[in-house]
Amino acid sequence: MSPVPGHGLAKGLAVTLRTMTRRSVTHQYPDAAPQLPPRSRGVIGLFEENCTVCMLCARECPDWCIYIDSHKETVPPAAPGGRERSRNVLDRFAIDFSLCMYCGICIEVCPFDALFWSPEFEYAETDIRELTHERDKLREWMWTVPTPPALDPGAEEPKEIAAARKTAEKLAAAQETAAQEGTAQETEPREGDA
Repeated sequence: MSPVPGHGLAKGLAVTLRTMTRRSVTHQYPDAAPQLPPRSRGVIGLFEENCTVCMLCARECPDWCIYIDSHKETVPPAAPGGRERSRNVLDRFAIDFSLCMYCGICIEVCPFDALFWSPEFEYAETDIRELTHERDKLREWMWTVPTPPALDPGAEEPKEIAAARKTAEKLAAAQETAAQEGTAQETEPREGDA
């Protein structure tokens, strides 16, 4: 018990007065757009040209909210005398966002970089059945995906780029020595000359 009656009431009023004089941190959402952090997770965008219909995203999805339909198409041989090949052609790619839990597993397992996080988050619908978005809508969201952040300047160069750079330097050095040898042979006197 407090020794002075009304002490608790005074402390409560002091807290109320303190918060009344501070600026509000609430943003009025529809009127003021929120400042989203870079690379925030909104919806999933589809880069259809990279999709090979491998079905990894649909198989790994814990909610089974990705629907993919495809058919096989015969591709003519690349060289004369070669054999025909078949490839999968994407007919339908849909994500049911009423089931999706935004875990990102589908994006992580995609071996061909066909799925990306888009920062778009305003896609509410009045009917839950309209939350299944087909590939046209997923393609539209692809263009809102931000570019990946630049590499850290102090980071080690990727091995592939380092190997390509070494090969290019060797090729340039070989061409330079060949050019120097060619100019040296032109300047040497021939046996018949003199």
